[in-house]
Amino acid sequence: MGSKRATELPGSSLSLLPSGVPLLHPETQVFEAMLEGWRNQMMARNLGAGTVEGRLNQVRAFWAHTGEFPWAWTPALADEWFADLRSVRHVAISTVRNYQGGLRGFCGFVTDPGYGWAAECERRFGSFPIQVINEVNSAAHVADSEADPRKRAFSRPELQALFDHADDQVQRRRTLGRKGWLTAFRDATLLKTAYAFGLRRTETRMLDVADFGPNPSAAEFGGYGVVYVRYGKAQRGSPPKRRSVLTVRPWIVPVLQQWFGEVRPLLAADSPAVWPSERGVRIGGNAVDVALRHARNALGMDPVLDFHSLRRSYVTHLIEDGWDARFVQEQVGHQHASTTSLYTCVSSDYRTRTLRRALDDTVSQALTHHRSRTAAEGSL
Repeated sequence: MGSKRATELPGSSLSLLPSGVPLLHPETQVFEAMLEGWRNQMMARNLGAGTVEGRLNQVRAFWAHTGEFPWAWTPALADEWFADLRSVRHVAISTVRNYQGGLRGFCGFVTDPGYGWAAECERRFGSFPIQVINEVNSAAHVADSEADPRKRAFSRPELQALFDHADDQVQRRRTLGRKGWLTAFRDATLLKTAYAFGLRRTETRMLDVADFGPNPSAAEFGGYGVVYVRYGKAQRGSPPKRRSVLTVRPWIVPVLQQWFGEVRPLLAADSPAVWPSERGVRIGGNAVDVALRHARNALGMDPVLDFHSLRRSYVTHLIEDGWDARFVQEQVGHQHASTTSLYTCVSSDYRTRTLRRALDDTVSQALTHHRSRTAAEGSL
């Protein structure tokens, strides 16, 4: 019964190792078969290809560090590896937790009797794998956010300086007669679009021309009243999450009209991508980061300001401008309001104005009460 069950499962030892055939390099071959089996199991769970490869690499990294195969792994070896990652390589806490999750998943797979790996290892090597990550030696997730505390949104003056610099690069290159003004215009428009719609890097990069459309409730924006995001951040085991983002910044409309109507056709008229590359259909993720990094460094801005800071700025500035928090949450595609609140880096000016309104309301209410009481006493 057990053997039949193992053969039915994707990634079982019986399905990946030849029965009754001696192996030339048994330890290496069994380990590789384990990894292949785990790959099959993760694919059957509908995990993304990037997630699968990342977890396989995590397990390979642990194996390379220990020099031992899974049937000889112990919690002590795991503790030593994670201590090395934190103290020597200085990786982030969230990265350590990610590695621990990958290692826990692999050990859970090879120790599940349904897949037959534990019995196979004991038969071949006289030992069997165990779970090396447990409640005692795993990092607890106790904070709502473990992002680098230095990360923040752009202030409004910083954001204006960033956009002005990007525009200046276009004008400078065009005046000098350099072909690079087209890509400079693309990068300037890309940065403005990412901020104007609160987009992540991949969401920005993967936009197609067909993803812009009109909003019947805001006809003044023409064909740029809404952006349909098709490559939003996916949840585990799910495809990219889709959402629509309504245009709330009127200034982005003429920017997009000029890009689509005048400039983009000169760069790549046949590409479906909003941001075409000179050598391909669309620019890569690194090119998106470079566009912001060059402008930021040229202005001597804080290095912690990255591409995602544009999204933080979008959330922050909408909240500061009085937009409803639920509306902002829907715009950026957060499942929980608490996530949106983590992105909100409300400026001291906003807090001061909020405090002033509250104090003014308190004083106004007190004065109204005093007048009413005085009028009542005078009528007696």
